[in-house]
Amino acid sequence: MDPALDRWTALADRVDTALAAADARLAAAYPGDPAGRQPVHTAYVPADRFHAGTVAEWGAAAQAAFDEHAPTAAEVADIWGLHVALAEAVRDRVVRKLATEPVEDVRVDLEDGYGARPDAEEDADAVRAVAALGATPFCGVRFRSFEAPTRRRGLRTLALVVEALAPELPDGFVLTLPKVTAVEQVAALVTVLAELERAHGLAAGALRFEVQVETPQSVLGRDGASPLPRMIAAARGRCTGLHYGTYDYSASLGIAAAYQSMEHPVADHAKAVMQVATAGTGVRLSDGSTNVLPVGEGDAVRAAWRLHGRLVRRSLERGFYQGWDLHPAQLPSRHVACMAFYREGFPAAAARLRAYRERRDGGFLDEPATAVALAGFLLRGVECGALDDTEVADGSGADRAGLAVLARRTGSLRRSP
Repeated sequence: MDPALDRWTALADRVDTALAAADARLAAAYPGDPAGRQPVHTAYVPADRFHAGTVAEWGAAAQAAFDEHAPTAAEVADIWGLHVALAEAVRDRVVRKLATEPVEDVRVDLEDGYGARPDAEEDADAVRAVAALGATPFCGVRFRSFEAPTRRRGLRTLALVVEALAPELPDGFVLTLPKVTAVEQVAALVTVLAELERAHGLAAGALRFEVQVETPQSVLGRDGASPLPRMIAAARGRCTGLHYGTYDYSASLGIAAAYQSMEHPVADHAKAVMQVATAGTGVRLSDGSTNVLPVGEGDAVRAAWRLHGRLVRRSLERGFYQGWDLHPAQLPSRHVACMAFYREGFPAAAARLRAYRERRDGGFLDEPATAVALAGFLLRGVECGALDDTEVADGSGADRAGLAVLARRTGSLRRSP
């Protein structure tokens, strides 16, 4: 070996040794995007109203509203600002979606949406409601926060829920921890979940949770740093997502009720912090909700749909691929916005990904990071029903499995606790 090359090889070995611990820390903290689908939304239903037929009822109510207020492609185009040809394809797919999978993720709510109840009533509602889970690809329960006033009630509800479901959890089951104000609350939940798993014969790490970001203390700590990275670390691999809470967060910053919104500057700031904190960690993001409901007379319904559709599209464009829905009549605008987003962007995304894969010149000089984003876009479009496997494979040259590799969705859905 050339002496100069041998010298540089020895130096590289020393650098590898010096950075080995940092490499290990980075690999553990930033495993990349998890494998598997992410729902486009979470429908929150108070526990006292949730039953085995709730999802079918939501779908039927959504379809009835869609048929009444947007019965043709022309009306879909007018309400949501789409070209008629795109509106035709979108409407057909939304009708199919509402018939087969109107709700992708449902969260039985035993917190704010449920309200204060006597203990016996909450106990009964918790056990009864979770017995009806399983009709959606993803599901879960939101229990009361670990702040001092609600902590014991939250723990009681959590214990009842796990006991009622064990030893087999529904597919895609996740818990929601609301109003987090301290890293220690996340660490405490991890301790509780590990104990519940041991008590009920569940596999270690089976119980996973989302953190709701809806307090100033979860965005910025007293030391001037964001606690979110420490919360993710404290979750020890159990945290699947950060969900923005529109109204609690806005109210806590003194925003007047009329101006509380998913697009208020304080919301954008909080969500930007969330986005940076989760990048590469395998923890996914969800935007919040709008409380402007599409109910009442035709003009009111169409105006609420127009607003909701615009907000969903805004979130998608900013990299928030999930949000909350609070009412069955919000399902048409949720799915219209999602279908239109992916179908509108499909031709260019597929062509760019094919050109990248085939190393052909095109209108863009795309780098590997952009190819990851293009593949992820197409994969999400297929998963929500906006795009078909065949058209994506024909357009991009990659099937669904190939897209997952290109999108680097190779990590586990959760890391070991």
